[in-house]
Amino acid sequence: MAFVKRLGYFLFGLSIGIVFLTFFFKKKSDETGVSLSFCYLPNCRVLKNIRSKPLHYSEEINQLLLNKELDSLDIVFLLREGDVDFSKSDTKSNPCKTYLIEGELHGKEVSLTVKNCTNKAQISTFNK
Repeated sequence: MAFVKRLGYFLFGLSIGIVFLTFFFKKKSDETGVSLSFCYLPNCRVLKNIRSKPLHYSEEINQLLLNKELDSLDIVFLLREGDVDFSKSDTKSNPCKTYLIEGELHGKEVSLTVKNCTNKAQISTFNK
């Protein structure tokens, strides 16, 4: 009977702890504006790092945007759902690393070249 009593105390304390942690993390995520999504894989980490910086467009990208051949929402979609091709990316250069991001837009395979610097990300080229 003593084991059942100790198990009851343990489960009671565990449930109080879980409720406390739920409220604590909910409050913490609301204060910082951070969702509880964690990026552990390199692809996710690179895309999240690029999205966290101000985006600058090259002249080529500006022309595509002005001619309405490309939409800024397409770029945002690629930066959220695209795949980084690390074999074709230059991840060793300083101060800006260059990444090739591939994805599918409107049924077509496209790629985007991004120079990821410490304080900005520049969208360099767009290939259909």
